Amino acid sequence: MDYQGLVKRIQLPPGVEVPRALAFDDLEIRALGREHLADDVAGINASIDLIRRTRGGSWPSGPVTDEYNYVDLVWHECEFRDGRSFTYGIYRSDDTYLGCCYLYPMGARRPLTEDLARHDVDVSWWVTPEAYRDGYYAKVYAALQTWLGDDSLPFTAPYFSNAEIPHSRDSADM
Repeated sequence: MDYQGLVKRIQLPPGVEVPRALAFDDLEIRALGREHLADDVAGINASIDLIRRTRGGSWPSGPVTDEYNYVDLVWHECEFRDGRSFTYGIYRSDDTYLGCCYLYPMGARRPLTEDLARHDVDVSWWVTPEAYRDGYYAKVYAALQTWLGDDSLPFTAPYFSNAEIPHSRDSADM
């Protein structure tokens, strides 16, 4: 089968809703929306090189403006509401913004292949330079693995698509 250009829709079990917030140790993820504008703009603009290195891809190509990011946040809200993708702001329990994580349909971030079609969600994330320095990049990975493994997030075959994946030992040390 030729998978070129295809995106595999996210399929949720009947009656299952993706949570708007989850916690793990001192981490909290919250469905990303326009109320996170100031945190998100500052976080992205402080993290451009780190995002591109760890998450991979060409976004962000440069600093984002409030106007540009507002549109993006509204898009994320609509996608979440409609069950097409799920984007979260990552916070420490003291309300410090750490970054974002994304649950996208397979084929949205990278071309779909027969191997990738076996997965039900594309999982990626990024954190700010300070959060990375303090070990939160690996901690977010551990949290995502926990939430996906304990049915908090209703996916059974996640694909972690970041360019930099922490070693299990790193995330277990959190």
